[in-house]
Amino acid sequence: MTYDRLVCANCAAPVSEGRCPVCRANRERLQQESPFALNPIALIALLAVLIAALALVAHQTV
Repeated sequence: MTYDRLVCANCAAPVSEGRCPVCRANRERLQQESPFALNPIALIALLAVLIAALALVAHQTV
C-alpha cells in the first residue's frame, strides 16, 4: 500500500505531507516496510513491458 492516499486520523491531512508527528511516524514506518513499493501506474507500465517482451520472444521462436 502506498501512503500517498492515506489520510491521518489525527490531523485529517494526507499522510504523505507529514503535518503531524503521527503522520511522520506512519510515513516512516511505511517506507521501512516496503522500500521498493511502486505506485499503480508504475506497476501497470512494468506489466505492459513484460507482456511486450514475452510477445517478442514468442514471435521470434515461431
